[in-house]
Amino acid sequence: MKLVLFDCDGTLVDSVRLIHEVMARTFVDFGYKRPDVASTKSIIGLTLDIAIARMQGKPHVDEEAIAMTAHYKSIFPGVRDEGDMQTPLFDGIKPLIETLAAHDELLIGAVTGKSRRGLTHILEANGFAPYFVVSRTADDCPSKPHPAMVTECCSETGMDPHDTIVIGDAVYDMQMAKAAGATAIGVAWGYASVEELLAAGADTIAHHPNDLLSHIL
Repeated sequence: MKLVLFDCDGTLVDSVRLIHEVMARTFVDFGYKRPDVASTKSIIGLTLDIAIARMQGKPHVDEEAIAMTAHYKSIFPGVRDEGDMQTPLFDGIKPLIETLAAHDELLIGAVTGKSRRGLTHILEANGFAPYFVVSRTADDCPSKPHPAMVTECCSETGMDPHDTIVIGDAVYDMQMAKAAGATAIGVAWGYASVEELLAAGADTIAHHPNDLLSHIL
């Protein structure tokens, strides 16, 4: 048996345009200049309040970051529903998940800095909900790279971290996996570079979703 835990943004879905637009509007609404896309990419994967504080150069989450987090969450659904703000699956993800789900010796889960509501929307919109048997979100655990998302998924499913694979596009995913004692696989189609993923502890890099099959099966 193996437990396969996927990050969401930048790994399953290409959501940077939506996340950046909501983040940019939030900063502008609070009187700041619009951040650039590179700044937004650098924090995708972190819990939202920590991400906002980091983009502002703050060492800790303060009251303003908390207020900006609430504002971000309040405007997110409306921005998401705008016609050009979709979050498509990366090419090859749907057949990958369907292939993995057909193997009884594999358990599939999600570990994400998204909210529970956000993850549920992604899984249901793409028909993945029946395949994902366990998940942890920003509503459940400390922010990545803390290992709690992985260790709690292991505990819930009765799996050992040594039999667990974490797949993600961010340095925080790799750091979280290694802190939990799991295998870390970085994906090259997301928002961090291959060099950054390897430096963060990735055991290997997948350049296309099909590449993951040889590391999992």
